[in-house]
Amino acid sequence: MKSGIQVCALRGLWFNRARNRHARTEFEVSRVSQAAPAPETGRILVIEDDPKLRFIIQMQLTDAKDSVYEVRTAEDGVRGLEEVRRDPPDLILLDVMMPRLDGYEVCRQLKANPLTSRIPIIFLTAKSTFEDKIHGLELFADDYLTKPWAQNELLFRVRNQLKTRRGQLQSNALTGLPGNVLIESELSRRIAQGEKFAYLHIDLDYFKAYNDYYGHARGDVVIRYVAAMLQAQLQKDGQPGDFVGHIGGDDFVVITTPERSILIGDAIRSSFDATIASQYDEQDLKRGHIMVLSSRQGGVQKFELMTVTILVVSNVGRGLTPPPEPPR
Repeated sequence: MKSGIQVCALRGLWFNRARNRHARTEFEVSRVSQAAPAPETGRILVIEDDPKLRFIIQMQLTDAKDSVYEVRTAEDGVRGLEEVRRDPPDLILLDVMMPRLDGYEVCRQLKANPLTSRIPIIFLTAKSTFEDKIHGLELFADDYLTKPWAQNELLFRVRNQLKTRRGQLQSNALTGLPGNVLIESELSRRIAQGEKFAYLHIDLDYFKAYNDYYGHARGDVVIRYVAAMLQAQLQKDGQPGDFVGHIGGDDFVVITTPERSILIGDAIRSSFDATIASQYDEQDLKRGHIMVLSSRQGGVQKFELMTVTILVVSNVGRGLTPPPEPPR
């Protein structure tokens, strides 16, 4: 069985799965805010034993233009750990040389805990030798700021780390591709700018059966394989500005120009059909199917090798206008 592509007109946008893949499909229009860009935000914890420096850092952060930071402070490493456990911040500015518990040990404890290991840490220190920096990075600190520093350098490093953290939180943990928040943001941006685009919804057929038969570890390998394949195809056949995202599970998204949508869809289908056999065991390939106990259909069912269904929609010929904001 071969994979297929269904092309539809776009009346609205997303995010409801088509009830009938072989029928013309209508989509709901996502609400798009046309308000001015929101300021940079973040919840920052400053762990510094020098009260004057602690105050200066707090002022440099709260006085930043185009940014609204919520800043908390702690006077030493012990108090800092307590604050993190009480209310985990988005970013930690951490002094190295402190009484009771130095910054290196605070960093080690935070990075060893799965609940806090992804919080970015910027070391603040007067120790500027290469060996000192390497020691901090060995503990998985995310950046290093040497005293004294200029306010713009501090803000630049803070913004970089917050941006990286947001990207991590908004990306799919398994594939690293942009997740639902970033997908909707990309669609909203294109609609607001009046762009003509094509939206490809990519769905794996029989993936649940494969996952049940081979186990979740093998299923995760397939999902990562598809993510890599989509990125490779866009690199080969796409153009700058094309977008690939991971909705979740076995559902993916590609956004490209209407002119290239069918070319890219065909390339994805052909590449998937030509390579998916590598994910099956030899005896199952010889049979051409797998036998799986299906709770949905009842009893043991026969499932063919996975295929891919691609739904292509475009706003060519029918523009999208964001609905007005509701009255406040």
